[in-house]
Amino acid sequence: MDLLSLPGTISLVVYFVLLAVKLFAFVSAVMYPAEAYRAAGKWTKPGWCAVLGLALVLQVIPAAPISIINLAFTIAAFVYLADVRPALMGLRRR
Repeated sequence: MDLLSLPGTISLVVYFVLLAVKLFAFVSAVMYPAEAYRAAGKWTKPGWCAVLGLALVLQVIPAAPISIINLAFTIAAFVYLADVRPALMGLRRR
């Protein structure tokens, strides 16, 4: 069985980790109001939701899990988590 081999197992783990990262980023983007994106000086909420939603859909489609487009969307999800989300979290009322 191919999944029991080390490369198959590593590929499966990477697939699910990236799926979880993209799902978390998408849900996080949906949770913040559109005004928060403007106040933080970041790209708009519909823009981030569209990009992260496409990233999630491309991760689930089994056609080409390691394509250049999927890689670009993966980078976009990491950019959101590293740059946009902390800026949005800094705007929360206390």
